[in-house]
Amino acid sequence: MGWVAGDSLWSVAVFTAIFLLLVDLMHQRKFWTSHYPPGPLPVPALGNLLQVDFQNMPYSLYKVRVTVPLGASSGPEGTRWTWSWLPGGGHCKVWERSVLSMAKVWGVRARRWDRMWRTICILILQSLEEDTSFIAEVLNAVPMLLRISAVPGKAFPKQKAFVDMLDKLLTEHKMTWDPAQPPRHLTDAFVAEVKKAKGNPESSFNDENLHMVVLDLFSAGMVTTSTTLTWALLLMILYPDVQRRVQEEIDEVLGQARTPVMEDQARMPFTTAVIHEVQRFGDIAPLNLPHMTSRDIEVQGFVIPKGTTLITNLSSVLKDESAWEKPLQFHPEHFLDAQGRFLKPEAFIPFGAGRRACLGEPLARMELFLFFTCLLQRFTFSVPPGQPPPSALGNFALPVVPKPYELCAVPR
Repeated sequence: MGWVAGDSLWSVAVFTAIFLLLVDLMHQRKFWTSHYPPGPLPVPALGNLLQVDFQNMPYSLYKVRVTVPLGASSGPEGTRWTWSWLPGGGHCKVWERSVLSMAKVWGVRARRWDRMWRTICILILQSLEEDTSFIAEVLNAVPMLLRISAVPGKAFPKQKAFVDMLDKLLTEHKMTWDPAQPPRHLTDAFVAEVKKAKGNPESSFNDENLHMVVLDLFSAGMVTTSTTLTWALLLMILYPDVQRRVQEEIDEVLGQARTPVMEDQARMPFTTAVIHEVQRFGDIAPLNLPHMTSRDIEVQGFVIPKGTTLITNLSSVLKDESAWEKPLQFHPEHFLDAQGRFLKPEAFIPFGAGRRACLGEPLARMELFLFFTCLLQRFTFSVPPGQPPPSALGNFALPVVPKPYELCAVPR
């Protein structure tokens, strides 16, 4: 009986495996006639996992790529065309004009960091960790599980807590909003636009988009800048000669008495080059954020069906050996010409490209320059005595952060 039971279990296992394989193949059937761009060959259920080096994820992303030449107008070969798969984008321009026209867009970020704001920061970091957890990958592979009402809250408790806190903040702001007064911040201005657009179903100004915009501003606007600065300080202690040159330029342009302003950036090409190289080398969002086609579209003969998830491999561009002299090394000269003047290669796209590029890019560039310059104006950073140099590899997550390290900050 034991042998019979064992044989039965094996038969069930084999039948289940064949059944799941057929289901996977049927699920992919609608894509069989699509003329996809060439790429690494996936296998059923596992996808491209067999081609991934989990000990060095950034290098895997650098390797798992295929170049598709699309002509001179497309920018770096095989990189820019993916962003044109998404139609529309007019509402992004409307939001951008509205955001940039308000002086207090980020007023909420300037408030004191009391307990509530510290809680938000912690929840943001924990939420991003949940996005790259094993459970998230399982749900990404089997999305139908998310239809079970209790699953999202159980699988992503920190994200739920973060969203609940934002809902509470938005409700408070709506209750205290006075249309007769100037807008206090982005929320007031957006609520005013929602009121104006009431009854217009085509307007992008609605409560759902208000929620998503505030969510994006908190999550993308806070963590990305702080993570990039963490990379900057790490690279300064690993490359003290670069740090010394930055400080020499700061002393020449600013001295020690005056704090930097954005107008100083034009006179500080090396500092600007270092900041850009930190962004390129740190590569904190190697896969950007996923997008999806809202209709069938053809690009240079390649057919992309409606509902296709698009993942733009920014890392393959930021580490492209045909665009950078030393793609896998920290080399600020990537952004300097022969005369030492700042230049920005077309392959520098840490914020994405096209109509879906990061809306907060201007603000992020301003923050990075002011914060980084102030830090190096006031302090010299170094490896603690007696400790080995820290690793320059990052922990693959969203965003990619350096491995934990310690440093010494000596006032200048």
